[in-house]
Amino acid sequence: MMRTAAISAAILFAALTAPALADDRAPTAEEHTQIEAALTAEGFTSWGEIELDDDKVWDVDDAIHADGKEYDLELDKTTLAITDRDED
Repeated sequence: MMRTAAISAAILFAALTAPALADDRAPTAEEHTQIEAALTAEGFTSWGEIELDDDKVWDVDDAIHADGKEYDLELDKTTLAITDRDED
């Protein structure tokens, strides 16, 4: 009985003290509009899924640039500046 209580207490303690894992999420309508404007200003003509990754950066999949190349992008969460550009 005491062992079960100790294990339960340890599990509860671990659950309460573990860092919360941020879920990815889609942009709100307002964020989506701002991200689209930033992508268009950088010369992108279309793109796929956009999501906020771990509440840190915007991930943009399959962004097609005016140069015809396709990229996966990371945008700064606040400034929407492109911080990473990987050609597909």
